[in-house]
Amino acid sequence: MAAINRDPRTAPHGIRNDALLAVAMAALATAIVLLGNHGRRPDALGWTLLLAAHVPLVWRRRRPVLVLLAVLACVAPYHALDNNHTAPIPATMTVLYTIAATGTARRTLLTGGTVLGVTLILNAVTNPDGVREILRIFGWVIAVLFCGMSARFYRQYVAAIVGRAERAERTREEEARRRVAEERLRIARDLHDLLAHSITLIGVQTSVAAHVLAADPERLDRETVAKALDDIAETCRTARGELRTTLEVLRASEHGDPRGPLPGLDGVSDLVETARLAGARVEQDIRVRQAPPAVGAAAYRIVQEALTNAVRHAGPEPAVSVDLDEEDGVLRLSVTDDGIGPTPGGTPGFGLVGMRERARSVGGTLDAGPRTGGGFEVTAVLPLTSVLPGGGTG
Repeated sequence: MAAINRDPRTAPHGIRNDALLAVAMAALATAIVLLGNHGRRPDALGWTLLLAAHVPLVWRRRRPVLVLLAVLACVAPYHALDNNHTAPIPATMTVLYTIAATGTARRTLLTGGTVLGVTLILNAVTNPDGVREILRIFGWVIAVLFCGMSARFYRQYVAAIVGRAERAERTREEEARRRVAEERLRIARDLHDLLAHSITLIGVQTSVAAHVLAADPERLDRETVAKALDDIAETCRTARGELRTTLEVLRASEHGDPRGPLPGLDGVSDLVETARLAGARVEQDIRVRQAPPAVGAAAYRIVQEALTNAVRHAGPEPAVSVDLDEEDGVLRLSVTDDGIGPTPGGTPGFGLVGMRERARSVGGTLDAGPRTGGGFEVTAVLPLTSVLPGGGTG
């Protein structure tokens, strides 16, 4: 089966193997002449033609048609001299098989027709009454050609299967690399949103405590300082819990043991309350009954990043409005503030990019920019009925 599956033209040690094959075929032809009793035994010229017909077999893989012509050039006068007609048959059939196994169907049919025509002419000259012999020779030639063509088709079929398997393997590897890249991007977005939100709030709360301590050290407002420190501790506990939840979900995706979903729409109220502790005057209006987990997580992260940006860039005690509404099968999200917006010339971050990526991950869109009359606005439209395949829950 290995020999059939391999293309004869690319097989290793082809010349050496064919040289050994030519010697074996010549020995077989000699044995047929010496042991057989069909036709007369060849003379010196006949032996020369018979043995010379086997020499071209050494190059049968590289030039099968030329080898066939060379073999026929020796075999035709050999038969015309009415020598033993069986002896050259193995060499001739070997070349015919090689042509059928390595060439196209058109070349095989033309070669077969040529050989049969030459055989018919020779047999008509040497043995006009041998109809049965003609049919027998025709049968052998056709059978050998069909065997070679079958081997070629089988080899092509196996090559096609192997090619499909290799393409499927490459596709699986590319898909695995794509999933790894998507997972890395999702983890980066999660950590960015979580850490940026928490660190921004902690910075604001720390500034409040520092201001109270520095404003009038002799009349220290202990309750205000204690409240600011308690807010910092609460923010740290919330961030730690959300980070643990994120890592547990990541481990669940590896081990198939889910331990709980990431925050969704039910966590928006907590985000609003945290932003209020940081000094923002936040109003919320949530009119969404239910959302797929991926859409809810995306909306949660967008609101989280928008509130973080408002607390960081909108100035002291900004007025922020958070609206989530369900309309015509989509979730419409809006976060607006009346602040001064980002400082011109500041170092750009990845917040807006991350929000847009989260919206696209569930088949939605997001717009962000300054409002007419002052402030900043983030709006998103997220579908509730047709989440794109592969949309992460990050």
